[in-house]
Amino acid sequence: MSASTSGQSLSLLKLRGPQTAQQLALLLGITSMGARRQLEAAQQKGLVAFEDVADKVGRPARRWALTREGHARYPDRHADLTLELIGQVKNLFGDEGLDKLIDARERSSVAAYSTLIDLRLALAQRVEILARTRDDEGYMAHAEAQDDGSVLLVENHCPICAAATACQNFCRSELAIFQRVLGDDCMVERSQYLLQGGLRCVYRIVPVR
Repeated sequence: MSASTSGQSLSLLKLRGPQTAQQLALLLGITSMGARRQLEAAQQKGLVAFEDVADKVGRPARRWALTREGHARYPDRHADLTLELIGQVKNLFGDEGLDKLIDARERSSVAAYSTLIDLRLALAQRVEILARTRDDEGYMAHAEAQDDGSVLLVENHCPICAAATACQNFCRSELAIFQRVLGDDCMVERSQYLLQGGLRCVYRIVPVR
């Protein structure tokens, strides 16, 4: 298998989250054996790891996902500059100044998203619009409707990860943004979190009955 195919395998894991070798093989148009060999080679480099997940029927499915080293192949641009700016804001204006900066970003994001999301739409449609917008912003995002009526907003990459690591109020602000733009008829909760060791950030949006 070519190096190009290897890179495509890792990119698919980044974009789609955990996948089986069979799923990757189908997406790449190669054999399952070829996909497994590529995943095992990436595992030896510390780029991927697997978890055996029990399915409803049959033996557990082996799902492969990027490790932290694998995610590091997709670095955040301007991370050093971002951290420097955050440090300068704190030095000049203190924590209160940084909070004002985060509040301003939150207001700007809510205003921008609200022009795109019509609260009269069904919840799944609202989350889909938000996911597409976030994807355009570099979050590698998509929406997944669930059988229980909830919707997952899945973000496989965080372009503000450096800022969020330095100041987790950025992450709390994200939750507030989603809640405000999706409406009062739902509740937004984070179920996976990159900064707590998760492979991606996942938000569960639950309708309020």
